Amino acid sequence: MSSRTERHAGGGWRNWFFGIVLAAALIGAVLHWGEVKGFAALVERARPEWLGLAIALQLSTYASVAAGWAAVLRRAGTPRKFAALIRIAVTKLFADQALPSAGMGGNVLLVDQLRGIGVERGTAVAALIISMIGFYAAYALFAIIMLVLLWFHDRATPLMAGLVTLFLCVALAIPSLALWLRNRGSEPLPDWLEKIGVVRALLDNVAEAPSALLRDRSLLTRVAACNALIFLADAGTLFACLRALGTDASFGTSFIALIMASIVVTLGPIPLGLGSFEATSTATLRLLGISFEAAFAGTMLLRLLILWLPLIPGMILMRGAIRRPRRPMHGAHPASAPARKGDPRPTRSERGARGGSRRS
Repeated sequence: MSSRTERHAGGGWRNWFFGIVLAAALIGAVLHWGEVKGFAALVERARPEWLGLAIALQLSTYASVAAGWAAVLRRAGTPRKFAALIRIAVTKLFADQALPSAGMGGNVLLVDQLRGIGVERGTAVAALIISMIGFYAAYALFAIIMLVLLWFHDRATPLMAGLVTLFLCVALAIPSLALWLRNRGSEPLPDWLEKIGVVRALLDNVAEAPSALLRDRSLLTRVAACNALIFLADAGTLFACLRALGTDASFGTSFIALIMASIVVTLGPIPLGLGSFEATSTATLRLLGISFEAAFAGTMLLRLLILWLPLIPGMILMRGAIRRPRRPMHGAHPASAPARKGDPRPTRSERGARGGSRRS
């Protein structure tokens, strides 16, 4: 396959993916335009010092995401400018919000965007896998802490316990699946999976993740800590939003509501979490003693900061990332370079063909 054909094939699925994300975001915005218009009244009511804190906390979430990737790239010996990683973080968090995919929406483009700034494919995949492990490790820990806090408040219900249990299964399954695919190596896939180009390309990439990075416990701990800071910043943002509107809520109450609402969105099929996040957060705050009006207003202000304000820059940066040509990787390891004539390494398609006789 020529380089032009490869670029065309890769750009095709990236454009389709962007179109899906864009459609989900725009449909959500149109259906909930009344909420968007109502945000102006909330901002006018908000106390500026608390609103400023909420904005600062949200900006820190992008820095935390980028810091996790930066740690992986430094460990691999291929550091990149932090500003470039921040841009990728904006598009990733936007895609995570826009697509109901258990928090996996932004990961679809992560490897491609890292390669776009000159990161070798194996290192980019390692950054993806380590970030997934760190994200779900922090998420699962906070889900358990949330359930314990609810139990101490005597507010835990069987439904909440069931949702947390289901989420813990998802949190364990997704990183485990990625590591399983990594350990498959060159084993052929089932025929029906081999025919899906995106899946075949993804598995080719996963197999190239350096095992030394995946086994680095200190690196995994640092990345998990970066992801933990994101959840704490989001909970702090809800706390600041409630305080900005004059509600005397504790950080623990905000933390419980944020994690519970995030779990429902993660497990649910609704793009942007529209309705499900607001309903769960408001209901949880109400369960913990916050008035309905204050809980709903605080949740709406939170959604303005974490979803609606980043919507336009997220779409612009994602579109720019899809159109931007990849930089050449100077001094790239041979394992990350495309196969050339005479290259003894077989492609996955060739490996599948060789394995086909064993399956038949």
